[in-house]
Amino acid sequence: MADLTIGDIAPEFELPRDGGGSVSLKTFTGKPVVLYFYPKDDTEACTKEAISFTGLLPEFEKVSASVIGVSPDSVKKHDKFAKKHGLSVILAADEDTALANLYGVWKEKSMYGRTYMGVERTTFLIGADGRIARIWSKVKVKGHAEEVLESLKAL
Repeated sequence: MADLTIGDIAPEFELPRDGGGSVSLKTFTGKPVVLYFYPKDDTEACTKEAISFTGLLPEFEKVSASVIGVSPDSVKKHDKFAKKHGLSVILAADEDTALANLYGVWKEKSMYGRTYMGVERTTFLIGADGRIARIWSKVKVKGHAEEVLESLKAL
């Protein structure tokens, strides 16, 4: 799929989530959504990112926004991750990477000279109108949740 750009309608999805049940974009119609893709539960950067978003969740909720983290991990792994770190953001399981592909974040990566497919850490700010308002690619975790919150407040 071609990369999504600002102004595009955010692709709809429904995925299983931590704690049971499922989460879909249509559930949040008329409200902004922060949709962040991350590679793997319980790794250093992914844990810091999830903790940062969790810590700011009350501020996101003040502006009626929901925060959804998406990775290829299973619901079982998400539950363990959330419990271990006291996370309160929604964690969606994209085990077949269909959503990562749809949003254009399933990319070829390389480490130690080997290439493999994986999630490129990316955040989409979806406005209340269902359109993509901002995209952060190749996210650096430090200060990211705060930057997303400031952008959300500016909408």
